Amino acid sequence: EAAPNFLSTLEAARLFFVAQDADSATERFRKLKAELREMITVLGWSPASGHSARFLTGRSVQARLRAEAVQQLAAQAGLPYLREYLVSRHIVLYAHSEVDVVLLALKHQRQLTYFAEG
Repeated sequence: EAAPNFLSTLEAARLFFVAQDADSATERFRKLKAELREMITVLGWSPASGHSARFLTGRSVQARLRAEAVQQLAAQAGLPYLREYLVSRHIVLYAHSEVDVVLLALKHQRQLTYFAEG
């Protein structure tokens, strides 16, 4: 399952690919989606496959505010665990239980937050 914010951040990645290099954008986005499908397959049989969401341990006020916002996304999904999964140069944030997984957001490794702009 994918949260609306995940779909927004996926669309933001597509738009970035287009802005960065329109000629290769379609192929790069196709590759990202294929890698996401592979990740979904893995998470289907092992929801805890990703890494613990490291940003939750941030000490600055800004880091704590970001962490609280993301924890609210997980709470809205009704799933207790937050994890991150590396897909190419992107990080997928997801919430999970023992059997359910909800994709919450996608960001490039260089981005600071998981939220779509705009």
